[in-house]
Amino acid sequence: MDKGALPPSGTDHGAGGSFASLRAYGRALAQTPRRVAQRSCAATAPGEEMSRVRARSGAHMARALRWWDLVGLGLGGMVGAGVFVTTGRATRLYAGPGVVVSYAIAGLCALLSAFCYTEFAVDMPVAGGAFSYLRVTFGEFAAFLTGANLIMEYVFSNAAVARSFTAYLGTAVGVDAPSKWRIPVPGLPEGFNQVDLVAVGVILLISVCICYSTKESSLVNMVLTAVHVAFILFIIVIGFVHGDARNLTRPADPSQNPGGFFPHGAMGVFNGAAMVYLSYIGYDAVSTMAEEVERPARDIPIGVSGSVVVVTVLYCLMAASMSMLLPYDAIDPEAPFSGAFKGKAGMAWVSNVIGAGASLGILTSLMVAMLGQARYLCVIGRSGVMPAWLARVNPRTATPVNASAFLGLFTAALALFTELDILLNLVCIGTLFVFYMVANAVVYRRYAGALLGRSAWPTLAFLGTFSLVALSFTLVWKLAPPERGVRAGLLAACAAVAVATVAAFQALVPQAHAPELWGVPGMPWVPAASVFLNVFLLGSLDRPSYVRFGFFSAAAVLVYVLYSVHASYDAEESGLDDGGAKVQDEACTV
Repeated sequence: MDKGALPPSGTDHGAGGSFASLRAYGRALAQTPRRVAQRSCAATAPGEEMSRVRARSGAHMARALRWWDLVGLGLGGMVGAGVFVTTGRATRLYAGPGVVVSYAIAGLCALLSAFCYTEFAVDMPVAGGAFSYLRVTFGEFAAFLTGANLIMEYVFSNAAVARSFTAYLGTAVGVDAPSKWRIPVPGLPEGFNQVDLVAVGVILLISVCICYSTKESSLVNMVLTAVHVAFILFIIVIGFVHGDARNLTRPADPSQNPGGFFPHGAMGVFNGAAMVYLSYIGYDAVSTMAEEVERPARDIPIGVSGSVVVVTVLYCLMAASMSMLLPYDAIDPEAPFSGAFKGKAGMAWVSNVIGAGASLGILTSLMVAMLGQARYLCVIGRSGVMPAWLARVNPRTATPVNASAFLGLFTAALALFTELDILLNLVCIGTLFVFYMVANAVVYRRYAGALLGRSAWPTLAFLGTFSLVALSFTLVWKLAPPERGVRAGLLAACAAVAVATVAAFQALVPQAHAPELWGVPGMPWVPAASVFLNVFLLGSLDRPSYVRFGFFSAAAVLVYVLYSVHASYDAEESGLDDGGAKVQDEACTV
């Protein structure tokens, strides 16, 4: 049983617990401070997550995925339509042709985070992804807060992507889709007055597919991803064949824009990396499939890391191809590839090919994201902080049908009315915050383990200090004046302090936990680098992102205090306890 779960004497646990009646709920609210104190830091053991907690779903999810399924899901989740736009913006505004290096740096950052996810997923192959990892490390409240934000990121992002599918499909067939395929509704506010039935149809179709079978969904994703990658390779080849290597160093207007492969220096390259990093978001959804992987210890490291490496190579080649087609200052930041080919005689048809490829990329990224979001919600339901109905696994399909259907309908309702720009303003910060938390969690678990009290303070002090140093570096990068080497000196000082902090921690604090099957290499340097880079990337986001994060975090805290902490308390007092032994189902092999 979770630590702190035993009730104080005299606590009333009726047949329906805290929600049996208004009077019971009133008594529960009166005990809210005590229950929050007991439950918010209650961390389950990995064995409990894999046995007693998982049993709340009823039937098991089928272990039918292998490493090639995970690579396909990772590719499908990451290589969406966004890369076509992100590459142009990063090239034109920040990095120039050096955007190739920006993608390589961003790929390295993604790989570091992927290592952190992989250690947890191999040791604890359950469907909850980051929610489960944070719950066993930092407790229920931290997991709920990050999980709630992540679910909202998924829902808003998927709704935005589904609406963009309409536009890209129109480009592929030569139709002005926004005006032809969307239905205006008079009387509704601007941004909510264009009904998109195509987007709704796509979401509902994918929802049915992922409810039917995970393995079949993976096969569909593999086919769509293979065709999409073929489109991308075609675009890369066309770019290299028709491009000019001189465009890698020569701007279109030398009098107005600097030349060279790095026209804006190192700062431009790193700012470009911060922008294109969002093109890698999607590999985290693969970790939520861990409960359905046949051999987690072998398949998960290959699937997660392999997909990141393959995508990095594709992105670098795409960036190089685009940079050769046009000088960086002549690239259209909103439609870089389409604009580049339209400027070439007899090559306008390639923009239709790009539209077709982007449409397939949208379908694959939607499928992977919707698979991931359903498994997050399923495990949140298992934990007791959301209705148990969401945790049920259908015994016939071996999939979380209730969570998939609920989120599919919610996403479709958003995609029906809400404009793309409004949705995109609400995306990204939650995912980066979860990456940051998971990197911290893997360090805490290795060096503090299950230790309580004063024994955990050296690790907590290191994590807090290192995050502050990373934040200082980020603020200097953004705000310090570049004149007379002031910024360079301050950045060097922050970097030196960061390296010294990690070295001192490694020398003074021994590891308390060693992973049995697979562990992050180079501890604690790799997760520390991931923490540092995620703080830096969080610092690159705009103010509306933080407003959104604050709004949803406040809403999540309110839900936790009014409902989740009481539901969780009742679940732990219901007597369901299989002893917490770590078990694996029969279909799982190391």
